[in-house]
Amino acid sequence: MRKEGEVRISSGCAISGIFCRDGKRITGEAIKKSIAVMHNRSNGLGGGFAAYGIYPQYKDYFALHIFYDSQTSREESERFLAKRFDIINLSKIPVRQTPMISDAPLIWRYFITPLPHLLQDSQLDEDEYTSRATIMINDSIDGAYVVSCGKDMGVFKAVGYPEDVADFYRIEEYEGYSWTAHGRYPTNTPGWWAGSHPFSLLDLTVVHNGEISSYDANRRAVEMYGYSCNLLTDTEVITYILDYLTRKQGLTLKESSEVIAAPFWTTIAIKDEEERIRLSYLRKMFSSFLITGPFSILVGFRGGMMALNDRLKLRSLVAAEKGNVVYFSSEEAAIRVIEDNPDRIWAPRGGEAVIATLNGEAGL
Repeated sequence: MRKEGEVRISSGCAISGIFCRDGKRITGEAIKKSIAVMHNRSNGLGGGFAAYGIYPQYKDYFALHIFYDSQTSREESERFLAKRFDIINLSKIPVRQTPMISDAPLIWRYFITPLPHLLQDSQLDEDEYTSRATIMINDSIDGAYVVSCGKDMGVFKAVGYPEDVADFYRIEEYEGYSWTAHGRYPTNTPGWWAGSHPFSLLDLTVVHNGEISSYDANRRAVEMYGYSCNLLTDTEVITYILDYLTRKQGLTLKESSEVIAAPFWTTIAIKDEEERIRLSYLRKMFSSFLITGPFSILVGFRGGMMALNDRLKLRSLVAAEKGNVVYFSSEEAAIRVIEDNPDRIWAPRGGEAVIATLNGEAGL
């Protein structure tokens, strides 16, 4: 008889997202209720949430959430940070002890800003300065893992079912205008705290249902540009690819979606000339960042959310709207449990991004 976690579920993992286009901040209760409906899509080896707008009093500072395996790794990381940043506030992240979540690391939160003279000497902007420091901590300090480092946002994740992770982190006490959630069913990679979803860099977060068959090629490509994939799961590379394409190459999220879920050449061939030239350029210029394999992802970013399927739509993804609120989920039931009468509900087509922004419409 196979033990729990040893049975491969091809459609496993659950994702859910709620985005308020008018910027209204809601508690984490709704996203917890949504992801809990899909309990059977995960197996207790990972769950997590990303929330935006939760730190308005510190909105101008980078909020670092860090896991530590030991007091030694915490002390080393804090020395590292103190040399490079002004630490405005630091504290343990409040948790509620529950028997469903065990073997927790030390979980700390820091609000920081780059030291002005070092930032000036580096000739970097503050995002690049902070992202490099984050990667250095994850890469060089044993037992320290920065799980989020954006402004006015944070990632809360653990080994456990997502509804239990929500209870552990007291998600109901936070208010944000954007929430994503993940229930994990790992197939090829281990279930561990830092390897749970969401994955994050600066204000980008990714939750993912699927499997990246191109992971090794994508990883080698993105590591050429200063990133380091060390969290032992294929999803991590999606975050770095999107950061590279949007922040470093200046592509829009729609253009980035047309890179990672690029149309087939036969599809490109029937477009009008202008569109054919544009899509051909993206496929050729960024060919190493084409992601193959089945996937549905939700990408959180400051001021918006993007939903995207692989181009063959091999993983489920449902979207809905009700007034100023946009919903995404692996299953329609996870939307209807929190909004039983949406104005519109649909299944986005494979490879076509749905992007919702503050004070904007959901659309491609």
